[in-house]
Amino acid sequence: MEKRKCPECGEIYTGRVDKKFCSDQCRNTYNNRQNSDHTNFVRNVNNILRKNRRILMELNPNEKTRVHKGKLSEKGFDFRYFTSIYTTRKGVTYYFCYEYGYLPIEGDYYFLVINQNEKAVEKSMESPS
Repeated sequence: MEKRKCPECGEIYTGRVDKKFCSDQCRNTYNNRQNSDHTNFVRNVNNILRKNRRILMELNPNEKTRVHKGKLSEKGFDFRYFTSIYTTRKGVTYYFCYEYGYLPIEGDYYFLVINQNEKAVEKSMESPS
């Protein structure tokens, strides 16, 4: 068997030809370090998006409502993050955090909506056919 050097700890090891690390711990540590910067960024963005969705869901229990920008900000809503934009034929632009959306309207108010198509997909995934 050929002796090789572990890329994580530098220890000399032997084993299968395709073995690259001396142990599972070294393999995990190496891979976690390689992915940490990218993973942390994605994790942080996903946390913000989930928080925005929870806020919209909490403030919009009846599928359509109007709420002041201050109420959204007070709860920690971050307007810089959303998952999609929908522009109607009339040029009205809605911003969505998954299936929950908002439309800026007059006087620092927002009209909150739910995309029923997304909600139907979510329900179909919950219940087996």
